[in-house]
Amino acid sequence: MAHWMDHARSSSSPPRRVRVVTVVDFLTAQSGAERLALDVATHLDPARFESTLCVSRWPPPGPPHAGAREALEQVSASGVELVGLGRRGKLDVWVWSRLVRLLRRQRIDVVHAHKFGSNVWGTLAGRLAGVPVVLAHEHTWSYEGQPLRRLLDRELIARGADRFIAVSREDQRRMIEVEGIDPARTLYLPNGIRPAAPLAERDVRTELGIAPQVPLIGVVGVLRPQKAVDVLLRAVAALRRETPDIQALVVGEGWERASLERLAAELSIEDAVRFLGHRSDVPALLRALDIAVCSSDYEGSPLAVLEYMEAGLPIVSTAVGGIPDLIESGVHGLLVPAQDPRALASALAELLREPQRAREMGARARARRLAEFDFDAMVRRIEGLYDELLSARGRAGPAA
Repeated sequence: MAHWMDHARSSSSPPRRVRVVTVVDFLTAQSGAERLALDVATHLDPARFESTLCVSRWPPPGPPHAGAREALEQVSASGVELVGLGRRGKLDVWVWSRLVRLLRRQRIDVVHAHKFGSNVWGTLAGRLAGVPVVLAHEHTWSYEGQPLRRLLDRELIARGADRFIAVSREDQRRMIEVEGIDPARTLYLPNGIRPAAPLAERDVRTELGIAPQVPLIGVVGVLRPQKAVDVLLRAVAALRRETPDIQALVVGEGWERASLERLAAELSIEDAVRFLGHRSDVPALLRALDIAVCSSDYEGSPLAVLEYMEAGLPIVSTAVGGIPDLIESGVHGLLVPAQDPRALASALAELLREPQRAREMGARARARRLAEFDFDAMVRRIEGLYDELLSARGRAGPAA
């Protein structure tokens, strides 16, 4: 705390900017949690905050993938400093000493870590370095059958961090009721997204060879088990009995892509499913859809669903995690149980049969996104949290 006094000035001199280090495992603009951490770090008010993005698994062992290249461009354009720790695996715990040295050398005021691994090590590093304010930010609660992770959440992260942030009320409830974390240490802070940029006129359906009248559904996300895209594929197979011309877009990359493509072949729906990989034109693709889908087994507050809402799409989703915070079934879309292809297919068929009702749901979803899940409002709230906790530690942040 002595360094605060080192920067004392006369009353006519402005206070120095608050120094914030955001800690995350991966650099990518593709995954939801990593993307949100990137967006917040690059959009803090530069007049008030000096922002550094610390990525533990950077640089990568090979050429950066498309999501990393996109993130690099965003960091470069923002002027935020990027620091990589060069971690390759879970056993490379020694690299976290580099973070401790960084925090001490730059006399950091706030450490803001995101996701479990960075929450553990960011909290430890922050406290070892004597950082005044440490925040841990969890983006989904998925620790069923993992008592060690729940123990670390409660005894290390929640006790070591000034606040343990949850992105949904359900996640916060599980932190308190399942993990036994002191409610006063938790904070519900919903995600937000920026409005989509104006789109150039283009006919995505024509580009993809899909006629205007063909029913078109889609999902956006990293292709990993959590997203349960296999359930969507089975729902498409069931839907074809009633809607033989149904088409589905799968937007995103991940290690499950090959197995999902094999499943599509086994279900004889290869002609109905397009695997588009990572795309930088997601808003344009969403504009071509009739219905957006989230088939996940668990979620916090998924940015993809917020993007669906921004696009004015009706949404069929599993009723997991924080999704009921975003989507009220029958109002903004339809919610179904997880791991139930029949229920998913039935909900999709219902909205495809009632296009006017579906459009009205999409309009209400967009209105709710604008009113309740705004990116700028989320960032200002995070900045306010930094100021509040610094003030409690005896230092006032710079004037807004």
